[in-house]
Amino acid sequence: MPLPDSAPQRRALADRLEAAGILRSPQWRAAVETVPRELFLHPGVFLPADGGRWRPISVLGTDAKDWLETAYSEQSLATQLDGSMTADQSADFVTGTPTSSSTTPVTVIGMIEDLELEDGHSVLEIGTGTGYSTALMCHRLGEDNVTTVEVDPQVAARADAALEEAGYSTWTVTGDGLLGHPVRAPYDRVIATCAVRRIPYTWVRQTRPGGIILSTVGSWSYGTGLAKVTVNEDGSAEGRIIGRSSFMHARSQAAPPLAGDLSARTAYPDTERPVKVPPTLLDEWMPAFLAQLAAPAAQLVRATGSDGTLALYLFDPDRESFAAFTEDASGWTVRQGGPVALWDDIEQALMSWQDAGHPDMSAVRLHITDRVHTYWIGESPSLRWEHRLA
Repeated sequence: MPLPDSAPQRRALADRLEAAGILRSPQWRAAVETVPRELFLHPGVFLPADGGRWRPISVLGTDAKDWLETAYSEQSLATQLDGSMTADQSADFVTGTPTSSSTTPVTVIGMIEDLELEDGHSVLEIGTGTGYSTALMCHRLGEDNVTTVEVDPQVAARADAALEEAGYSTWTVTGDGLLGHPVRAPYDRVIATCAVRRIPYTWVRQTRPGGIILSTVGSWSYGTGLAKVTVNEDGSAEGRIIGRSSFMHARSQAAPPLAGDLSARTAYPDTERPVKVPPTLLDEWMPAFLAQLAAPAAQLVRATGSDGTLALYLFDPDRESFAAFTEDASGWTVRQGGPVALWDDIEQALMSWQDAGHPDMSAVRLHITDRVHTYWIGESPSLRWEHRLA
C-alpha cells in the first residue's frame, strides 16, 4: 500500500526547524519541504529499547501514519546494525551496534546551513548514509554539483535507490572517501557525515582555495567537535570548532574495542598518586574534547567491578600506555604505566582550561598542514596541542 503524501509532515518539519533557528534560508526551506525523508529510511529503522536492545520497525509492517510520525521525529534513526542487519530481517527485539543511520534533521540542516553553500557550488559529501542529506543538496545545487562517497556497498545501493525514487541522480562513489580522489575535484565545499580523528589532508587537497570543509573531529563517541576550516592558497587550512557534534566514526578510523582483562593490563603501574582533577569531569563534553586534544589516541573505558564499584581506565594502544582510576573515601587515585603519563597530560589540559575560565568549544582554533594539525585556545602555551602525522 503506498504511503500518503508527506507534504504536511515536511512543512511541519520546516516550521519546527525555522522556529528553532536552525533553518535560516528560503532555499533550504524549499529543500526540506520537497525531499521526502521517509524514502530514505527503507526498508525500516531500529528504535532504542530497554537493555541496550533495538526494536525494528519496517515500512511494510507499520501503519502509514505511525511510519510518517517516526520518519519526521526529532531523533536519529538507526538503519543498519553490525554492518549488515536491516529492520526487515527481524520482527523481534535485537542487539547490535549501529553502523548506519539517518541523522536527526536538526543536525543535518544545521550542518548544511553552516556549510555556506551558494548557487553553482560543487560539494563533496563524505558518508552518503541514507542519502537524505545528499538529496537536500541535490535539490539546492543541482545533482551535477553533488558528489557523495559511501564505503559500505549495501548502504550505497539503498541510498542510490532512494535518490532515484526521489528524482535525483548524483555522482556516487563507493569506496574509501578518506583516501580516494574523486575525479571532480577540486570542490567548493566538503562535508563529512561521519566523525574522524583528524581531518584527512586529502580533503584539503580536494578543496579549492577559499573553500570550506566541515567535519566532526574526535576519537570518542562523545565529546567531539564540529570543525569548520577554510582552505588557504598555500595548501593549509584554518578555522575553529563551531560547536558540539556527534556522528558514527568513519570505519577506517574507528578505534577497535579493547578486549581482555582490563585489570590485568593495568596490574603493573609505574606511578600512583591522588588526582588533582577528578576523572569524572570527562563525563562532560568540553573536558572530554580537551582530553582528546591532549591524548588523541587515548580511549576512555568504564567498567563495573564484581562488588559494584566503578573503575575508569584510559588506554593508548599506540603508545602502550594506561591510566587506571579508583575511588575511595579520600577521593580518586590514578595509577599510570607505559612510556607516556596519559593522565598527567590530560589533567594539565583540564587545569589550564579551568584557569582560563572554562571557555567553550567555539574558543578552539585549528590549523592543518600536510604534516601537523595544531589546536589552540587563546595564547596559553598549555592550551596548545600539535598532532604530528606519521
